[in-house]
This record gives sequence, structure tokens and C-alpha cells, in this order.
Amino acid sequence: MLINIKPLSVNQAWQGRRFKTPKYKSYEKELILKLPNIKIDNNARLKVDIIFGYSNRASDIDNPLKPLLDCLQKKYNINDNMIYELTVKKEIVKKSKEFINFEITEV
Repeated sequence: MLINIKPLSVNQAWQGRRFKTPKYKSYEKELILKLPNIKIDNNARLKVDIIFGYSNRASDIDNPLKPLLDCLQKKYNINDNMIYELTVKKEIVKKSKEFINFEITEV
């Protein structure tokens, strides 16, 4: 599933250890609204394949993982401990063409 939104890094998501930044709150709201409605078995073992489209080559591949996984948990009422396989790839795209592409399947 292709979601046209710039991946948000963990560094942008948290203020210290306790508070979400306004940028993260906005990102979370937008992403959850854009996520498609799908049913996921709450007892399933899941595999998640993710591609982050970055416009900056210096972006770390792992920084947007936690915010994305947290949004998937909220939207689909799952727990990230259900994820048994995780594949993450990075692609470089033109500025303003950033994206998140993901697929959730059962193992």
C-alpha cells in the first residue's frame, strides 16, 4: 500500500522521553487517516514489508520505524509484538515525492 507522506523520524517524534512533538501529533493524525481500512487477525503472526521514500540520502533507514509501527498499532488494533518478520528498504526520491509503502501479511 502506497501512502504519500514523508516518513517521520524518531528524532522528530519525541520531546525528551515523554511528550510527542506537535509535528508528530500532526503526522500521526494524517497517517492514520490515510491508512486503508483492513482487517488483521489479532492472533496472527505478522510480516511487515516497508519501503521509505526519502528525498535526503542522509536519512537513517530506521528512524521512521517506531512512529509508523505505532500508527499501525492504533489503526489496526494490533500489538507490534505480533510482528515476526520486518523488511525495511530505503529509496531516494525527489523532494516532495516522499512516501511510505508497506504490506502486512501473515507468516
